[in-house]
Amino acid sequence: MNLLYRLTLFLITVFLNLLSPFSGKLNHFLKGRKSLFKKLENFRSTCSSPVAWFHVASLGEYEQARPVLAALKTKRPEMSIVVSFFSPSGYDHVVKRPQPTVDFITYLPLDRKSLAKRFVSELKPDLVFFIKYDLWFHHIQELKKRQIPMFLIAANFREDQSFFGVLGSFFRQNLFAMDWIFTQNEKSLTLLRAIGYKNASLGGDTRFDRVGATAKDPKELPQIATWVGEKPVVVVGSAWEEDMNLLIPLINSRPDYRWIIAPHDLNTEVMERWASQIHQESKRFSVWNSSDSNSVLFIDNIGMLSSLYQFAKVAYVGGAFGKGLHNILEPMGFGVPVIFGKVKNASKFPEAAQSEREGCGFAVADEVSLAEKFSELEDADIYQRAVYSTQNWVKSNLGAADRIIEKVVQLSSKK
Repeated sequence: MNLLYRLTLFLITVFLNLLSPFSGKLNHFLKGRKSLFKKLENFRSTCSSPVAWFHVASLGEYEQARPVLAALKTKRPEMSIVVSFFSPSGYDHVVKRPQPTVDFITYLPLDRKSLAKRFVSELKPDLVFFIKYDLWFHHIQELKKRQIPMFLIAANFREDQSFFGVLGSFFRQNLFAMDWIFTQNEKSLTLLRAIGYKNASLGGDTRFDRVGATAKDPKELPQIATWVGEKPVVVVGSAWEEDMNLLIPLINSRPDYRWIIAPHDLNTEVMERWASQIHQESKRFSVWNSSDSNSVLFIDNIGMLSSLYQFAKVAYVGGAFGKGLHNILEPMGFGVPVIFGKVKNASKFPEAAQSEREGCGFAVADEVSLAEKFSELEDADIYQRAVYSTQNWVKSNLGAADRIIEKVVQLSSKK
């Protein structure tokens, strides 16, 4: 299996290079990695402190890592924090903005044995954290050979993952190389125990810590506050076409609300098409003034959404009808009940089902059920119960990052 894996990675590398001239995304994927080792060498030549390396797949996993790396920086301020990304979209988003607790941001090279060996040799990490699921065999085996402490955090396992199938013994090596695994839920712990892995505990979902911190100190947006005034606000996060098909009739039926819509795709033509179907006046943020009389505001930039939820009475989070539900915990950090589409694969988004059980998340399947659920939340008593449930659920899940780092420091000090 090891030989087959190496052959597969070799062939993938060949095909990526052959196809990259015809694909902007593939070309960007490879181009970003060309100067990887030179940048890493430059960083390491000026960094004499111990290094904690966090590897994430993309932006979502980075958000889960942030509370943990911040907690580690507080506990071990002498450590330098390095974050590696697999996805260009995550890397591009993060590298453009100041990251106060991160000292170096890099791509992860493809998981070829020679590249993994060189990456670990150049970086020389003292602690390593993998987030959620993005585990690469040769990098992990190189770390294991050097006896560098490794931890998997925010793990969320499903029965259909490669670790638990008939041919899962090869992929399970990635799990058994970890010094400790922190899971998001009890089900993941059960799956680990079923394959004989014992060095695990329930760490919780670190996103609660992240959204809690954002809600405590959101960006001040005085223009939005002026425009909102005393009107009730619905914030729509990461709206896809399928979401807007449901939402537009609801928007048209509620002219007294302010609607703030952050599309998943910032294509101006798409926003203009949606605006043409909305009866109320709409504006894009980039050409908008707080004195304008519009009721609908399209957010045509990246970076504002998490703080916009501070104005919401109710939030709608998109993506469930498309590639996957976006982060429903962000608005909940502000105590805001959330409506979202019925997810296709519930096991990939356990927080959706749990939020429904808690009484703070509400799944809808179509235009009719959306209208019904929204009308229910307009009842003062029902709404207040949902707000209380939201606040209680978030509060009860805070502290995951501190628990994880406390255990990591305890374990790594024994090595």
